[in-house]
Amino acid sequence: MAGEADPFAALSRLFERRSALVLEDDRALAEHVMGKLTRAGFERVDHVTAGEDAVSAAGQQDYDILILDRITLGMDGLSALTAIREGGGKSAEAPALFLTALGGERQRVEGLMAGADDYLSKPVGDEELLARVAAQLRRSGRRGEDERRSGELVNGPLRMSTGARTLTFTPRGGEPRVLDLSPLEFAIVAELIAARGQPVTKTMLWDRCWVEWKFLPDNYVNIIDARISALRRRLKEQCPELPDSLHPLIVSARSQSLVFRMLDSQA
Repeated sequence: MAGEADPFAALSRLFERRSALVLEDDRALAEHVMGKLTRAGFERVDHVTAGEDAVSAAGQQDYDILILDRITLGMDGLSALTAIREGGGKSAEAPALFLTALGGERQRVEGLMAGADDYLSKPVGDEELLARVAAQLRRSGRRGEDERRSGELVNGPLRMSTGARTLTFTPRGGEPRVLDLSPLEFAIVAELIAARGQPVTKTMLWDRCWVEWKFLPDNYVNIIDARISALRRRLKEQCPELPDSLHPLIVSARSQSLVFRMLDSQA
């Protein structure tokens, strides 16, 4: 996005006044994660090394997100999250993200069944971590909840109905028309528009849109890039009333993320 604001820098508005709890017994990794969150805008990031301490802290403090390792001192992260969810404390309903070396499909299912909202395998890049944290905060926010209830996502002249699975474009002074998208293209656009101008990593997009795949192939980036390139052309062909300065509607952010342009005040 040459010449445009970095969407990752803009995450500071979402992270402002937020707090996180990090359960991690590798001090170097914990300090890296804590530093990254703090520099990105988090107001407070607390760190514990044992599952029991995570349960205690989550019961007493109202955290915006929990970032948990599975293999920890004392009570493991999986048991800790189960106890947090069942304990009814202040952070019992906070979004939870596992960041762990246990990356198999069975372990991922175990984590999600225990109440996690996302599951990341170590090692993970900073870009991926921040985007995943932002996605969980966005989904737990009031606006995201309102949009889910209405079943509609609006971005300027674009209106997406997630129930009817249609994307409608209404040019200025013109009549609305439904764009022709394949099911996969609709899923991609839905994920990107729901992010409200915030970055979605290609790994996140793969997890949520290529759901029939049960693993991450080595060439997944090439598969996504080819699909995005074709989707950009289709959107431009079907929205010719938008000025060329707004195309492509889907733009790259840093090395591994994508953003759908915000059109609310531009189209």
